[in-house]
Amino acid sequence: MSLRADAVLFDKDGTLFDFHATWSHWAHGVLHDLAAGDGGLAARLAATIDYDLAARRFRPTSPVVAGTNHEAAECLARALPGRSLAAIEDHLRLSAARAPLAPAVPLVPYLDGLRGRGLRLGVMTNDTEYGARAHLGAAGVLERFDFVAGFDSGFGAKPAPAPLLAFARAVNVAPARVVMVGDSPHDLIAGRRAGMACVGVLTGTAAAEVLAPLADAVLPDIGHLPGWLGA
Repeated sequence: MSLRADAVLFDKDGTLFDFHATWSHWAHGVLHDLAAGDGGLAARLAATIDYDLAARRFRPTSPVVAGTNHEAAECLARALPGRSLAAIEDHLRLSAARAPLAPAVPLVPYLDGLRGRGLRLGVMTNDTEYGARAHLGAAGVLERFDFVAGFDSGFGAKPAPAPLLAFARAVNVAPARVVMVGDSPHDLIAGRRAGMACVGVLTGTAAAEVLAPLADAVLPDIGHLPGWLGA
């Protein structure tokens, strides 16, 4: 069966891993760590990143959802005038690498299935490359990917198309034969700018009606992608 593409580039958070089950849980602990037991400070920190402390969930409007680690640190620094931006960013980088992971689907058989169909695979995240490799390694799937990049890997960050085009070059596949799969408008805007097909998934914070205008298809999760690729 012929496929719609020769390569698939995945976002990480909200795509390979369910966003709320992984990152909303992680953020609750990080905010309390940074606040060092000060409830008022925890509330102010939560406000800077649009995080609902009571519900323990990021709101869809949070700048952290599609932003970089550096951008998240800049937000938090506004409520932590006594801490350097570099120290906050480093704290996020190290703690994020130990975040509890909730894969959207069982990743080992899923990725082996895609590779078995001859697809080249990559990950491009606005997280750090350190965090991406730590998470993919912890999930036992790092070696399934031909390319792994973060916002700090030298190619830029989404929604710029440059890191997506770097993946296409790395695997020697024309951008038009690459599918960008992500849960946020940033992912899909980057894909459009790169001349790639775009698939949205609903395991992040964005609703279908937000993703649909930017996507060739919106799927419940990545588990539905193989069927779309072969349709």
